[in-house]
Amino acid sequence: MTHISPPKYALNVLHRLESAGFQAFLVGGCVRDMLMNCRPQDWDICTNALPEQVTALFPRTHPTGIKHGTVTVVSLGKPLEVTTYRNDGEYADHRRPDKVRFVSSLDSDLERRDFTMNAIAMSASGELFDPFGGKSDIAARLIRCVGEPDKRFDEDALRMLRALRFSAVLGFEIDGGTLAAIERSSALVSVIAAERVRAELEKTLCSERPQTVARMISLGLLEGFVKPARAEIDLSPLAVLPKTPALRWAGLCAILERNALISESESFLRALRLDNETLRCVSAGCTAVKSGIPLSPSDYKRLCARLGDAGARCTAAAAEALGHRGRLSALRRVIRSGECRALSQLAVTGGDLEALGYHGKAIGGELQRLLEYVIESPEQNMRERLLSLAENDKNSPLHS
Repeated sequence: MTHISPPKYALNVLHRLESAGFQAFLVGGCVRDMLMNCRPQDWDICTNALPEQVTALFPRTHPTGIKHGTVTVVSLGKPLEVTTYRNDGEYADHRRPDKVRFVSSLDSDLERRDFTMNAIAMSASGELFDPFGGKSDIAARLIRCVGEPDKRFDEDALRMLRALRFSAVLGFEIDGGTLAAIERSSALVSVIAAERVRAELEKTLCSERPQTVARMISLGLLEGFVKPARAEIDLSPLAVLPKTPALRWAGLCAILERNALISESESFLRALRLDNETLRCVSAGCTAVKSGIPLSPSDYKRLCARLGDAGARCTAAAAEALGHRGRLSALRRVIRSGECRALSQLAVTGGDLEALGYHGKAIGGELQRLLEYVIESPEQNMRERLLSLAENDKNSPLHS
């Protein structure tokens, strides 16, 4: 069935709960991953033990989600979440249940979950409990809602974005009924916090299939951030970019701008609550690429001098996404060469120029002139040579 075994720290928790007379099972994504012979990153456990009973059984616990029945147990130094079987109440905000009711039935707990592939439980002995056919759907590489899909998405609108993200990350198709329900329910995305939209979007962008973002757009799941698209845009060029968030964001923004789906990258990224450094580098890169595609090593060194290496990489990624292949590899060659591309790499400093008689803004101006000289003639980045040039510049009629 699976070649991957649960780690000892997870088995310890299962056995401790069982020895105390409770039911306990691995559940959700960790079971799905094991069935796909992938090593899970997280191990979650469900049990009929109440939160206070879980807390009493283990010496190190944290009430991380106690309102919803979740206790973090530290076992052999490793944390994992243990959640009491529950039924969810009403979802007034289409995101979180207003209240939960603890139940004694594993089937009832699995029934509330999003997709069949995530509604499978496994005992410590490896026995599967799969009331909704999740194992078969995994084998068929299919994402299908548990029960009525419209109800699942009305309960938690984020599940629509998760369906697309799982499709991109796992390479699964979305069941027809589930996809039709996403189309019917897409307006519910307006209630989802921007940070949560960004998280799902970024995971999709950094997957093997970043072009799935185009489907998110065509389904209306990014409404409020991206203008409606008359046809599904081609985002396949993103797949050739490194799976680095900033570079994938830069490529996405460049294509969205070219297709007039966003006015400019900065406001788009700000609306999604991206961190300031990523926002700065990506927006600077997308702005730079509109001024021209860098071609020569000197172009790249000037770009690094102006935007920093990270901003230059975003510029190259945006250029690649727009069809100018080889831009990132060209930039990498420039960076690896070690040739001067920043004031900090010049063989002279502002203090050296001050000693020559430069003052105030003249120091910065001369450093920039020397940097430009060295960018074109990297072999001339030597202290005595640059001091000589600076002395000549200081005495020239143009400088005075």
